[in-house]
Amino acid sequence: MAAQGRKNVHGKTGVRFKAAYTASKRNNMLRNVATELVIHERVIVTSGVVKELKKVADHLITLAKRGDLHARRQAASILRKVVIDEKESTTALDKLFDDLGVAFKARAGGYTRALKADNRRGDNAKMVIVEWVR
Repeated sequence: MAAQGRKNVHGKTGVRFKAAYTASKRNNMLRNVATELVIHERVIVTSGVVKELKKVADHLITLAKRGDLHARRQAASILRKVVIDEKESTTALDKLFDDLGVAFKARAGGYTRALKADNRRGDNAKMVIVEWVR
């Protein structure tokens, strides 16, 4: 039987196998990337992120097309509170509902496209450009 010791520290009966990348880190990364996609309308990510990012982005557009207060609050729980323009004090949420929601009003789905890009220079990871379909 292993000795009782402190958790998550190196030493006697300390950490042996601890996952470095948790679900909360992954969700926060998706929130950050989705916010950048709304602001810049194009983002370059690794190939492993694309599937989940497209799912989140399509959900955000669906909320923006609905346009009511509940949809705005649901989208606000996903997007970061980033101010795009200081003078007009527009945020990513405002851009989502005012610009993108109106632009995709007639479209019934497939709001994003994924294009393969060159591999990343440092670790040769497969990179993909995700952008809105206009």
